[in-house]
Amino acid sequence: MSRIQIEGLTRRFGDVAAVDGISLDVADGEFLVLLGPSGCGKSTLLRMVAGLTAPTGGRILLDGRDITAVPPRERDIAMVFQSYALYPHLTVARNIGFPLRTRRRRDADARVAEVAAVLGLEELLDRRPRDLSGGQRQRVALGRALVRDPGAFLLDEPLSNLDATLRTATRAELGDLHRRLGSTFVYVTHDQVEAMTMATRIAVLDRGRLEQVGTPEEVYDAPASVFVAGFLGSPAIGLLPATLRREGGLLWASGEDVDVPLGPGDDPSGRDLRVGARPEHLRIGDASGGPRWRGTVRLVENLGGEEVAHVQVGGGRIPMRGPRPLGLAVGDPVALTCDADRIHLFSATSGRRLVRAPQPTRAAAAAAV
Repeated sequence: MSRIQIEGLTRRFGDVAAVDGISLDVADGEFLVLLGPSGCGKSTLLRMVAGLTAPTGGRILLDGRDITAVPPRERDIAMVFQSYALYPHLTVARNIGFPLRTRRRRDADARVAEVAAVLGLEELLDRRPRDLSGGQRQRVALGRALVRDPGAFLLDEPLSNLDATLRTATRAELGDLHRRLGSTFVYVTHDQVEAMTMATRIAVLDRGRLEQVGTPEEVYDAPASVFVAGFLGSPAIGLLPATLRREGGLLWASGEDVDVPLGPGDDPSGRDLRVGARPEHLRIGDASGGPRWRGTVRLVENLGGEEVAHVQVGGGRIPMRGPRPLGLAVGDPVALTCDADRIHLFSATSGRRLVRAPQPTRAAAAAAV
């Protein structure tokens, strides 16, 4: 196991900062997922840790040792590529054992047998990559990394070439492998499901910058920005414009057909906000004094065990997800509400999260005055 410290790492391509001053501390045995859309800098960041791309600023420490300028083969780090990068003319056994044979390790055959047993590849050792399925090729690529017994594993979207069913199965295998090995994993993906199901922590990137780092629960339940809130979740959270107003000592976020209590406070009125709730936290009902959205159903999607209703509220849309049937049809007027602690509030200017104590009802506030 190894600890990886990334301090102010930057990589520029001309005037473009692909990675812009990112700092991360990956603990021993952690499964850290770098999550973000294409072009956000996650693969570039991973390649700098591996030594395949030179940074233009910052440094990388491995167990306290500065490895920023150390050649890749001397970093005690193994990388698994999206394309598998297997040698087509070599058998599975020789592909897995290749890193050991280049170092003239005498225990290469025994080590290959151990790794093949861990990955369930014992019966495939004499085959060549063309005779393997996508999932089997991915396990061989993992085996080639695992055979070295490195301090850390770097995985660059290793499941993106697999079909949906195989991706789910291989995802479970990777999670189980990490638990058994206890090794440090840094995993790049644009797939939020992979991040949520495998990570001990998620680092969300956007346009070369770090938006938020936290456990899957933290980044989903308390997104630090509009970007994080919208990137995680399916369907994406519905955020609508609102304006801060004061009424009877309470603050409210109000917009066109939107009225959300925020609790007591002395913030000035007129501040522009973005307000919303996760689709699964919304429910049909017009709670007196609580969060309220009023609109018209524009689309209902059948997802099998669930339905998603897309509701036009003022000039925007919000999705609501729940068990099928929701009892809604296109054209129906509907009022939606949710628990006050499920509200997500962001600054319309900075896009950053605003945290306030929720006030459940107007009636309770009136009683307290």
